[in-house]
Amino acid sequence: MMSGGVGKYTHIENQPQVSGSVPAVPDPGHVTVQFTDSNLQTFPPSGSQGKISGGSRPPRDADDTFSKPISGPDERQQGGWFQTFTIAAYKPYFDVDTTDVLERIKDSLFPFRGTFTEKTANNPDLYGPFWICTTLIFVAASIGTFVTYIAHKLQKKEWNYDINLVTWSAGVFYGYVLLVPLALYVILKYFSAPSGLVQLFCLYGYSLFVFIPALCFSVVPLEIFRWVIAGVAGFMSATFVALNLRAHIMSAGERWFLIVAGIFLLQLALSVVLKLYLFTVTV
Repeated sequence: MMSGGVGKYTHIENQPQVSGSVPAVPDPGHVTVQFTDSNLQTFPPSGSQGKISGGSRPPRDADDTFSKPISGPDERQQGGWFQTFTIAAYKPYFDVDTTDVLERIKDSLFPFRGTFTEKTANNPDLYGPFWICTTLIFVAASIGTFVTYIAHKLQKKEWNYDINLVTWSAGVFYGYVLLVPLALYVILKYFSAPSGLVQLFCLYGYSLFVFIPALCFSVVPLEIFRWVIAGVAGFMSATFVALNLRAHIMSAGERWFLIVAGIFLLQLALSVVLKLYLFTVTV
């Protein structure tokens, strides 16, 4: 320490003990500190609980790149027809579980209830119809191949695998489920009784399930039995579709009966075609 402007220094060790330049504050005793109530178990906190409350928000031009999903050209084209060609547009129609599919299959086996469209009005699916048609193609090809193989072997004739059975089955089942509901959709819209296109796909897809056990019964080598099986399956399928569409088509006016009758007969015609080409064994 310098004193008196003279270049003399005094060591700090030689100075008397000082208490410091800040006076000591007397101890006031026990002080109770109260905190405001806070719900610390609420996670994530709401907007009013955070440090940035409703009255103190960041400016509108703040960089929120990491808080917003990256938007590409696909997201800017989500309106109109562009949405039809995206996977996200069809995702809700495959959002079903096993319980839903089994329940709808059970309804298709009891065609006189006529409550299928009411149950599926809010959640029609394409998952069940797709796998029903795919299973039908596999069953038709495998059962048809097995039956013809046994018939040829019993008569001691040469047997050759027919690949056309697979392609023909795929064309019939996929084509029927796609084209017939689409045509019916246009007809109902023309008669001012429009119906959902996906709901029609769903209805016609589940209506074909009854043909799966019918094809399995076709292994019985009795022609009259095969005709009975094909007729019963066709009648159940046609009744299922007609009764579920009748209440809706009645709003089309006086021609509703002709439309329902056409739907019923077309479904019966499908069963006849299946009998002639799948339920019949030729050697």
